[in-house]
Amino acid sequence: MKGWAITLGAVLVCGALVFVLKDGFGRDPHAVPFLLSGKPAPAFTLRSLDSEKPVKLEQFRGRPVVINFWASWCGPCRMEHPVLEWGAREFGGQAQFLGIVFEDTDENARGFLQEMGASFPHLVDPRSRISVDYGVSGVPETYFISAEGVILGKHVGPIDPQSLANRIKELTTGAASTATTARP
Repeated sequence: MKGWAITLGAVLVCGALVFVLKDGFGRDPHAVPFLLSGKPAPAFTLRSLDSEKPVKLEQFRGRPVVINFWASWCGPCRMEHPVLEWGAREFGGQAQFLGIVFEDTDENARGFLQEMGASFPHLVDPRSRISVDYGVSGVPETYFISAEGVILGKHVGPIDPQSLANRIKELTTGAASTATTARP
């Protein structure tokens, strides 16, 4: 009887283990759940890095918005910036591009933009309050917001031209994916 109970216990433990492990197979271990997908974008009013004037997210209501969180000290941000500059020139008539400086000084951010270009507004996020509201875990991260103000997705890591073009197409056709694109 004792041997039978031990065998049954072992079978139950193994069954539970298989059930738990089965749930994890086929998932990207680097993917982070994106809880804001399909939810209203957190409102903000931030100071423009170049003009010092306040910029509100709500002033872009009725137009898709692409928000990129970046920093001058971030190597991947340096690689990504030319793609965003291209995107703002190519798709600026279809979506508003915004950069939000993440944990950086105004002086360093201005130097970065002077060197790399600044064809769209860049905003200062003091004490990273807006970054926290958006769930930014590192830079670069790019968020895609519908004309109605709903977050439709985000891209973690430097975005490539094809991914950016696809996301803009999704934003403008209303067929945006709510998935998070993880780092390659």
